[in-house]
Amino acid sequence: MTEQSTIAAPKTLRPGRDLPVAVVVGVTLLVGVVASLFIRKEIFGVVAIVAICAALWELAQAFARRNIHLPLLPLLVGAVGTLVSAYLAGPEALFVAFMLTVGGVVVWRVLDGSGEAALRDASAGAFAAAYLPFLAGFAMLLLAEPDGPWRVMLFILLVVASDTGGYAVGVLLGRHPLAPSVSPNKTWEGLLGSVVLASVVGVVGVQAAFGGEPLVGVVMGLATVVTATLGDLAESMLKRDLELKDMGRLVPGHGGILDRLDSLLLTAPAAYVILAVLQPAG
Repeated sequence: MTEQSTIAAPKTLRPGRDLPVAVVVGVTLLVGVVASLFIRKEIFGVVAIVAICAALWELAQAFARRNIHLPLLPLLVGAVGTLVSAYLAGPEALFVAFMLTVGGVVVWRVLDGSGEAALRDASAGAFAAAYLPFLAGFAMLLLAEPDGPWRVMLFILLVVASDTGGYAVGVLLGRHPLAPSVSPNKTWEGLLGSVVLASVVGVVGVQAAFGGEPLVGVVMGLATVVTATLGDLAESMLKRDLELKDMGRLVPGHGGILDRLDSLLLTAPAAYVILAVLQPAG
């Protein structure tokens, strides 16, 4: 999620970042992802698998800065299995595949040696499995529904709305830092902008996609702001601890794949649960 700025008229998304490039790349990615949903939803599944595997690779490179070595091969295999299982067999399969991935990561690392280093690497591997493929699995659960493309599109657009509303209002009106020790450019004014735009998109999106009640859209919007903001702050804390500006350089103008997924990852479970309860598939 993009950090909101407290500066009155910044020229870049973040210091040293090209805003026009970031906008063009962001819009291109959004259009490509939405198109994949409606051409054939399995294409989106493949895109999600590639993105999660790329993010795992970025995370492994970042952790290596602290002499933490993720067991990357079992994580990649487990990520593919977790996402495919969630799509084909539902929530129970998602949980089982996640547990098997964690078990595989631990066994793989222990076979390479024991001791404190093995414990550290295995723990980091379990964290990586939970943070990336497990959370992303909820997006695959959304996709698996009969109206899955609409559910996934709404989930993505809500995160984009939270991001965009927060950035725009933060740029124009941001004065009061939200979490200065973690993300000094994020403001309370920007958070309000996120609430307003996400709620509007939620109401319009729920009615357009499902003919649902406006209240469902408001709940979706508010929940998205909470989870997307927490996801962004959590990744900011991780990068601060690793002394990194970005997790990678795979996305021009944005940093790494993980820098684009942070808000989506924590929002996916919330979106799945809220829609399952308040807007079940027909």
